[in-house]
Amino acid sequence: MMVLVSYDVSTIDAAGRKRLRHVAKTCVNFGIRVQNSVFECNVDQAQWVKLRAKLTDIYEPETDSLRFYFLGDNYQKRIEHLGAKPAIDVEEPIVI
Repeated sequence: MMVLVSYDVSTIDAAGRKRLRHVAKTCVNFGIRVQNSVFECNVDQAQWVKLRAKLTDIYEPETDSLRFYFLGDNYQKRIEHLGAKPAIDVEEPIVI
């Protein structure tokens, strides 16, 4: 299933900047960055549970926010991309 993960982490102090880096690194392990604080994650149920648990362990609910949008298995029909960055096929292997 495709899950769009977006976050807003308060960076007014060093702890917030550290949380921001940890949230981003966690998301990189599960998906592809499509905007600064937005990731497309093509995950199965077990991976989703693990991703959600890791993110909720990192963030501070008083100052940060996490949003999850569930696009399901037919996500290709629900995403329209316009603009500078080319769209990435999350089904293809990532070569670094």
